[in-house]
Amino acid sequence: MSGRRTAQGYRDAPTRTIAAAGAVFAYRELGPQAGVPLVVLTHLGANLDNWDPRIVDGLAQDRRVIAVDYRGVGDSTGQVRDSIEEMAADMVAVIRALGHDRVDMFGLSMGGMVAQAVVTLAPYLVDRLILVGAGPAGGPGLVDMTRLTIATVLRAVVTFNDPKTLLFFTRTPVGKRAARQYLTRLKERTAGRDKAVTAGVYRAQLAAVHRWGKQAPADLSQLTGPVLIVHGDSDRMVPPANATALARQLPTASITVFPDSGHGVAFQNNRAFVDAARDHVRR
Repeated sequence: MSGRRTAQGYRDAPTRTIAAAGAVFAYRELGPQAGVPLVVLTHLGANLDNWDPRIVDGLAQDRRVIAVDYRGVGDSTGQVRDSIEEMAADMVAVIRALGHDRVDMFGLSMGGMVAQAVVTLAPYLVDRLILVGAGPAGGPGLVDMTRLTIATVLRAVVTFNDPKTLLFFTRTPVGKRAARQYLTRLKERTAGRDKAVTAGVYRAQLAAVHRWGKQAPADLSQLTGPVLIVHGDSDRMVPPANATALARQLPTASITVFPDSGHGVAFQNNRAFVDAARDHVRR
């Protein structure tokens, strides 16, 4: 593992690697070295470059933030996983290889599913949890994500749109403006970019989410730390009913729902989200 010099911002954070669970995982970190780190797990079909720099930089003001590529994604080696539980086992191995025995965790969409599986696998590893645009195992409408994603990607291709515009944002003036601003921010990093996500990654991760949607709810009762659930009121990929379903399994949870927001709720409302997340993880 290479040195740990803190970067000035996420767009300039060097990509580092660490060996764990029989693979080499790419990650980036920034922020103060002291305190409990915040591990962030990204959405389906995403690599390290898909993190909104405004979110990571905002969270890193007073917390070390660690973003990790899943196995077989971006610069991480190995065969991409097609199960949420296997992705969780990898993340547990990476966190421990980095020398941490207690972390806060922020899971975005599929990353929120992986975070729940981490809690089930290693409940004492996670203290405070943030779940954004996520659903529990067996959550309402999750089995439809594969069909919806494929249909929307095909629609984006024929209409010359970036799929993220149609998947993550509403088609209102507010949503369209937020989509343009988000896509612009993703281009701020110009050097040391991650390897592009392949079609095989999409297929495997869609299969993992589909299986998650058909499973029985996981036992999250061992998580005693506070949980922040954030959702968009117009999320097409993970219907808003999933926020309530999650809260039923997490007695320490609070729910924040943003209006006129889709699956990219954190990207669209990045300032308000960062404020809420920092308050949530602040000791």
